[in-house]
Amino acid sequence: MHKKCWKFGDDVNTDEIIPARYLNTADPKELALHCMEDADAGFTEKAKSGDVIVAGKNFGCGSSREHAPLALKGFGISCVIAESFARIFFRNCINTGLPIAECPEAARDAREGDEIEVDFKSGTIKNKNLKRTYQFPPFPDEIARIIESGGLMKYARYELCG
Repeated sequence: MHKKCWKFGDDVNTDEIIPARYLNTADPKELALHCMEDADAGFTEKAKSGDVIVAGKNFGCGSSREHAPLALKGFGISCVIAESFARIFFRNCINTGLPIAECPEAARDAREGDEIEVDFKSGTIKNKNLKRTYQFPPFPDEIARIIESGGLMKYARYELCG
């Protein structure tokens, strides 16, 4: 399945991903209602579950709250591709099970509306509109299993309880 790309620039911070005024809950479905609201007020009306966010450098900078990847995941964003991620956001994505790919060339080339296909096992991003394929380093097996499990807590429960 191809996913539509929504393009954002550099230094998108966690308050733009999920504004602090909505942090009275940690429910991903409630947070999803306001996903990307301060970066693009109409995002939740335009985007669809399964779509991809593509951004520039330092995506997810700002606070260390897990609400930001929870909002994206709750909305149904299938993955975030960026030139680079803020380190704490990167780790929070793994902890919450939100797939991400750091691929500067793919992020720079993508245009809003492009159809994107990501294969995390092979580490490839295909931009169907540009007819280009990009490589990114796949996650090590254990991190890939955490993301596939839906996050660190679900992975830990499965590992402990079977």
